[in-house]
Amino acid sequence: MELTIHTAFLPHTDPEASLAFYRDTLGFEVRNDVGKGTMRWITVGPAGQPGTSIVLTPPAADPGITDDERRTIAEMMAKGTYGIIVLATPDLDDVFKRLQGGGAEVVQEPTEQPYGIRDCAFRDPAGNMIRVNEFRG
Repeated sequence: MELTIHTAFLPHTDPEASLAFYRDTLGFEVRNDVGKGTMRWITVGPAGQPGTSIVLTPPAADPGITDDERRTIAEMMAKGTYGIIVLATPDLDDVFKRLQGGGAEVVQEPTEQPYGIRDCAFRDPAGNMIRVNEFRG
């Protein structure tokens, strides 16, 4: 069986700020932008990887979610514990400088982890945790 990761979902609270972050700071391509106002679904992905996308979605837009669940989601987003994505790069220091220079909120500077990975961490405008691993392949 062959499987690939096609799409991951992350919430946004401000579509314009999220779009600017993923497009301008991370350099991702905008693949789709549907809806208007805060009810926008924006699909972005890394250049050269058309089969891998992130859909930036309004949080708790599902009509089946209760008000209590919406509050919990908002609290988790504020803490950076709701949405998480891990990216990889061969040049962690360059990516760190670019993200820091682009105004991204630094959570952790490049660090050699005790489990053998060197990585750093940021938050996007919605509070989602973005970890970047240094690819050593």
